[in-house]
Amino acid sequence: MPVSERQLAAFADTHAWRVPFDTSPRHLAGPGDGRHVTHGLAAAGWTRTSDPLSPEIVLTSPDHRHSLQFDPQSATAARWRLRAEPTDTEPGWYAEFGELVPAEVLGAVTDALVTPSVAEPPDPLDAADAAGWLIDARGAASSPDAACRVERRPERNAAVSWHVEAHEPGHGSRGPRLWHAWFDAQTPTRLVDAFVTALADPAPLQRGMFDRTAHGAVQETSPLSPQHVADAHTER
Repeated sequence: MPVSERQLAAFADTHAWRVPFDTSPRHLAGPGDGRHVTHGLAAAGWTRTSDPLSPEIVLTSPDHRHSLQFDPQSATAARWRLRAEPTDTEPGWYAEFGELVPAEVLGAVTDALVTPSVAEPPDPLDAADAAGWLIDARGAASSPDAACRVERRPERNAAVSWHVEAHEPGHGSRGPRLWHAWFDAQTPTRLVDAFVTALADPAPLQRGMFDRTAHGAVQETSPLSPQHVADAHTER
């Protein structure tokens, strides 16, 4: 299901009158435009398999093994759910993401999923460490403002799951939770690494003046124009 010219034009029209602001840190930047995720998967051949008249969106990979669900009416804190069905040689796995996870960060995960890789995946905490996040004795990473935390949690058979939470700044991990992400123990490490690398990247994300962001996010007028934002999306 390639992205049509009409869909790209609709994206450009949405952003045409939004003055972009460079917004940081990324964990406080808000969700942004979910089409950063869905258009990328559509360009990779994923198709919508859900009711086209339903607010719920389910995209399925060409081999029908992977699926991404977006459920704006979810009864839980998870709005995005990424799944892989088991095969004869590989286990199934599951990851979920809260409503305010930046679309660009989730898009890094789906980009990694559709891009074959044979390289040995790095430790996801290496990217956080390189970006100046604090790594504690338990092997968890905290952002410089202490509002976001990445934890590696031991599971059975020496496996680990990954849990990420962002909170309102100023309260550490005790503040109101903004969003979460969870990767079960079978999720490929390279996908977790893609998420943490994009999340810890100090480069700002572009948001419109009235886009939803967290209290404490720093916004400065971006040197990028609305056309730059639309062109970057099309090229992606």
